[in-house]
Amino acid sequence: MLDGLRFTAALGVVFFHFTAKQHQAWGRPVDDVFPTLHVPTALGYYGVHLFFVISGFVILMTAWGKDLPSYVSSRVSRLYPAYLVAVPAAALLLGVIWLKQKEITLEQVAVNLTMMQGAFGVDHIDGVYWTLWVELRFYVLIAIFMLVGVTRQRVLAFAALWPTAAALARTANERLVSEALIADYAPLFAGGMAIYLLTRDRRDRAAWAVLALSAMLAVVVPGEHSQAILKSSTGVSFSDSTTAVVILCCFGAVAIATLTPLARVHLRWLTVLGLLTYPLYLVHQWWGWWVIHLLSGKLPDLIVLAIAIGFVVCFAALIYRFVERPVAPRARRAIEKSLRLGAGRS
Repeated sequence: MLDGLRFTAALGVVFFHFTAKQHQAWGRPVDDVFPTLHVPTALGYYGVHLFFVISGFVILMTAWGKDLPSYVSSRVSRLYPAYLVAVPAAALLLGVIWLKQKEITLEQVAVNLTMMQGAFGVDHIDGVYWTLWVELRFYVLIAIFMLVGVTRQRVLAFAALWPTAAALARTANERLVSEALIADYAPLFAGGMAIYLLTRDRRDRAAWAVLALSAMLAVVVPGEHSQAILKSSTGVSFSDSTTAVVILCCFGAVAIATLTPLARVHLRWLTVLGLLTYPLYLVHQWWGWWVIHLLSGKLPDLIVLAIAIGFVVCFAALIYRFVERPVAPRARRAIEKSLRLGAGRS
């Protein structure tokens, strides 16, 4: 069910970028192309928030009972194989195939390949990469936390204190501290962590309290942040109450998928969709806009939209089949072996 949620989140982001966010691929304003559709699909932006809640759940589950080499190898092998294909592919599209859309330099490509361009103030080749820098910082925080030792009591303390401290740093305009603590999105990750604790004990009152605190902070902090982004990128404004409901639904969806009988539902096709989610997220924006650019005005708009979505899904399937599936397991074994050998020498 989490795989299905992840794909739903990715599809929401795809619709947001294709039918709500202002871009030039259609050859005319997006709200003219989809005068009715662009308002609800603007909410697809919150697919990112759903991703972060799911990530809080899954990463804690990945770290629980594991040692650092196992955790690091699993995260690196999960993030980088598809990414190391997506970055050069985007550079090829923007620098050769579809010229004058965005200035691309070799230095920018090189820094983007590290996934840490956000730390160096280098522009993302594809705007969607910003979330990977957020995820990477969360992974590092969990790795540091693992050095202390992951227990229920420590997770509860961490999940309660981390977003609170992050919110205070943000309020005090402590930029470096806010960046380190991922102040804009910490409550979403922390809420996902609390939900994972609840899967281990649904009667855990402290975990319920942490979840409630995370949800409250998420409405205030990521909610305000997202409203400003949506207004500037789509021209669509949502009320505070609508924003709060959507963000709370992100927590609710993960809770329903993991704390109810739905957690026992296992459908192969949902697993397949989950496998396509990450490569789809990586490649959909610029490649989809390129397809729209080629076909807009030549076919009905909805047909163009369907073709663009089909194209990026197929592209994602190819990356999974020929990159992630063969490379990720080997990379994980090699990285874990290297880390264990290094630890043994030290």
